[in-house]
Amino acid sequence: MSNTISNVTGTPDADPAKLNADAVIAQLRSMRSQIEDVAPLSREQRKLIQQRLRLQPKNVVEAAINVIGVLDNVSQAIGQPLDDVRQLQDDSLRWEAVADEARAFLKGIEGANLNRRQRLALIATQAYAIGSQLAKDPAKAVLLPHVEEVKRLKGVSRRKKAAKDPQTPAPTSPPQPVPGHVTSTAPAA
Repeated sequence: MSNTISNVTGTPDADPAKLNADAVIAQLRSMRSQIEDVAPLSREQRKLIQQRLRLQPKNVVEAAINVIGVLDNVSQAIGQPLDDVRQLQDDSLRWEAVADEARAFLKGIEGANLNRRQRLALIATQAYAIGSQLAKDPAKAVLLPHVEEVKRLKGVSRRKKAAKDPQTPAPTSPPQPVPGHVTSTAPAA
């Protein structure tokens, strides 16, 4: 079995250290399967746990854990040996570091992909502009349906944006009486 990582087309990459998107997905799934207690929480579950944790700040939890070490009776009463609790505490801190690193990794991947999308948009804009100019030449009329389709799609996109954000008319105020004009029908005295 070769250690060379293939790209999407199946040809070996020149630099085996560089991973393509499919290889990263495979490695992430592999890592997830090797980690214990990876269980996504629903939004409601996450919110409930976070609310409970706000009631128990870290410094309070740490001080309470120290109570376990004072007397064996406390450890026996809660059914948790101090060493196990300290290990859980250490694991929690280490996994927080993992989560921080994973968030930074995700932000980097998202940033790189935004740059890719921006490059694609620039290339597409250039292709449309050049294609529009070339389509004016009857010898290059083959471009015309493609340019028209892009133009149509751009128009549809603009209409969708306008429909999502309709302009509300300014509120109208009741008509003001004209100065010097009597609105009463009662005879003047």
